[in-house]
Amino acid sequence: MAGKLRITQTKSGIGSPADQKRTIRALGLKRMNHTVEQDDNPVIRGMVFKVKHLVKVEEL
Repeated sequence: MAGKLRITQTKSGIGSPADQKRTIRALGLKRMNHTVEQDDNPVIRGMVFKVKHLVKVEEL
C-alpha cells in the first residue's frame, strides 16, 4: 500500500532549465508555496529528485 507525498514548491523555476520547469508543472505545481499531494511511487520520487532544490517534500 503506497502512501502519499505532500510536495510544496519553495523556490521559483525562473532561470531553471526547461526540463525542470516541465517537471514542476507535471507534478501539478503552479506557483511558489503551492502544495499538492501525489501518490508515493517511483515515478513521482524520480520527478521530485530532479527538482529537489525547488521543492519541499513531506511523507503522509
